[in-house]
Amino acid sequence: MLLTLTTTHNPATDLGFLLRKNPERPQSFSLTFGKAHVFYPEAASDRCTVALLVEVDPVGLVRNRRGPAGEGGALEQYVNDRPYAASSFLSVAIAEVFGSALAGKSKERAELVETPLPLKAGISALPCRGGEEFLRQLFEPLGYRVSTRRLPLDESFPDWGDSAYHSVELEACVPLQKLLMHLYVLVPVLDNDKHYWVGDDEVAKLLRHGEGWLASHPQREVITRRYLKHQRSLVDDALAQLTDEPDPDAVAEAHAYEEEVIERSISLNEQRLGAVLAALKGTGAARVLDLGCGEGRLLQSLLKEKQFVEIVGMDVSHRTLEIARDRLHYDRLPPAQRNASGCCTVR
Repeated sequence: MLLTLTTTHNPATDLGFLLRKNPERPQSFSLTFGKAHVFYPEAASDRCTVALLVEVDPVGLVRNRRGPAGEGGALEQYVNDRPYAASSFLSVAIAEVFGSALAGKSKERAELVETPLPLKAGISALPCRGGEEFLRQLFEPLGYRVSTRRLPLDESFPDWGDSAYHSVELEACVPLQKLLMHLYVLVPVLDNDKHYWVGDDEVAKLLRHGEGWLASHPQREVITRRYLKHQRSLVDDALAQLTDEPDPDAVAEAHAYEEEVIERSISLNEQRLGAVLAALKGTGAARVLDLGCGEGRLLQSLLKEKQFVEIVGMDVSHRTLEIARDRLHYDRLPPAQRNASGCCTVR
């Protein structure tokens, strides 16, 4: 995936000082899911462009249990759009590679941190789950001029039609920190997914990077829902803090949306899991041992309940337990949960 940032501020090479990345020296950074490369296609006093190229290793994601959970041996674990389309992987890369700029820090050009600069951001392939209209509803209220081109499924086969991905340019006169904050939050919102565990700390991230703009955004509720992966308690908490007190209409809308999503399809297996979970909660049990835990569907539900302080899953299939770890994002659970849960143990 590729992100470019361009400015015509004079001197434009101040962009390198704000990002703390030397225009004369390409740099590479190791990430937990691949690598990020920073280089400057152009660096002159009147125009400067920096490129952030993120390489996601789809095979490594599965092997290191950081990839998308899937059924046993599912092809989608290895063949997916994650290496190419902007997503939460890009947000993490922005935070790790451009962390000082995202935090609003610059030793060499401190006076420019809060100064609006003529900036243009280009994203080569951006998922728009909601279409171009939703894309504009997110960025235009923040003052951006949005240019977008919907990408075809395959340029060699035009009859196949268009994809759900867009090549996007965002242009505005804003502080660099604000642009990075907007991208950090809104790219995963457009993708409507995240590659990692979403817990209480994500509320803090949303509030921090949404400071000064999210509370007044007309799509505040939708942004909050999608950023927090539709988890009702987290959404309610974030909206309450954004508005200082809960907005009854916003909370009701969030609840109605989540209920609609849940009611769309409740399989027989999901009903069984719900019945088991209800029975366990009714006993007042604090420790649960799931013999034959399979791919961890019940464990996934148990982890969401504070009542259970120790959860253990056992299965005879090592491969099935690996899938369970993927499903639970076990290595990215909060430390307290990871230490209390001994799930995915081979017996």
